[in-house]
Amino acid sequence: MGADRTGSSTVVAVANLKGGVGKTTTAVHLAAGLARLGRETLLVDLDAQGSATAHLLDPGSAGPGIVEVLRGEATAEGASRATGTERLFVLPWSGEPEAVDAFPASPDALRRALTQVTGTVVVDTPPHMGASTMAALAAADWILVPVNCEYLPILGLKQFNEALGRIRMKLRIPARVMGYVLTQVDRRERITWEVEEILRKTFGSRVFRTMIRIDTKLKTCPSHRTTIYEFEPESGRARTDYTALVDEFVARLESDD
Repeated sequence: MGADRTGSSTVVAVANLKGGVGKTTTAVHLAAGLARLGRETLLVDLDAQGSATAHLLDPGSAGPGIVEVLRGEATAEGASRATGTERLFVLPWSGEPEAVDAFPASPDALRRALTQVTGTVVVDTPPHMGASTMAALAAADWILVPVNCEYLPILGLKQFNEALGRIRMKLRIPARVMGYVLTQVDRRERITWEVEEILRKTFGSRVFRTMIRIDTKLKTCPSHRTTIYEFEPESGRARTDYTALVDEFVARLESDD
């Protein structure tokens, strides 16, 4: 994804106001899965914790990142870095925890920064409705919402949808919710069935058929700077689930074209 590449992109914001729902894990594996299908993909780490960056890049790597891009000091193409997955690039987190939300930026700053990017852009967002999340929503064509199978995330989801409605009216953003993805699924627990029933009753077909089951290897692969696609056998639980999720995502994306 060199600086001489220009063109249009599809921007997907992976967002939820509740932390611990598998948001970063889903953003990383959606982006990596799309790249594995032959799509040039840029993963933008807009979360000040920098977890998506740490998952895929050497922590000692230096250079500009998303903070410099939003400040106008670098371009998205110039600051993106290659990963161990072919066709997958990362625009890394590059500042102190408060950096993105500490400086003023117009809500469409990220969209303007991504105008020269070709391919699919996946944006990992922080678990709060600050300036960086608003920038991601303003830049997005689609929003993907991971929800883990617990009661509190359901409450957080209600808050997220209410906030999204207010922001959509205020900023007149075009982004639509492509769907909700159930994560950390454990069929042995009754709450899993209850949460799934609530979501499917409330949102219908916008809830992805694919669900991401609990798999401890998802917690381990970041320490190896790799994704579940390399870390787990093809028949592995999480690899199977994320492969299916990416396929369903692409089908939904193409059906809207």
